[in-house]
Amino acid sequence: MSEATAPEFRTVSLDAPIHRGETTIDSVQLRKPRSGELRGLSLVDLGQLKVDALTKLLPRISMPTITEAEVANMEPADLLACGAEIGGFLLQRSQRAAVLDQ
Repeated sequence: MSEATAPEFRTVSLDAPIHRGETTIDSVQLRKPRSGELRGLSLVDLGQLKVDALTKLLPRISMPTITEAEVANMEPADLLACGAEIGGFLLQRSQRAAVLDQ
């Protein structure tokens, strides 16, 4: 996948929708984070899909914006799916190509 075709947004369908009042969120769109949105976070922690790091980052890059409390209440499978997409955002072009070629 070339940089020109690498998506800046990825949508994650949730197995367990988030309920916010009368609103049900059954998918979230994640935007590729910029360096400033990674402030206070460890790239190693994000790469290892550590829950604390994902809980801080997801509200910064999700549409609709989900809160830290909502992230903390997500089903583990949904959190892992979001983490996998974030991990893909953090790879360099050559690393993405190597992963896709396997």
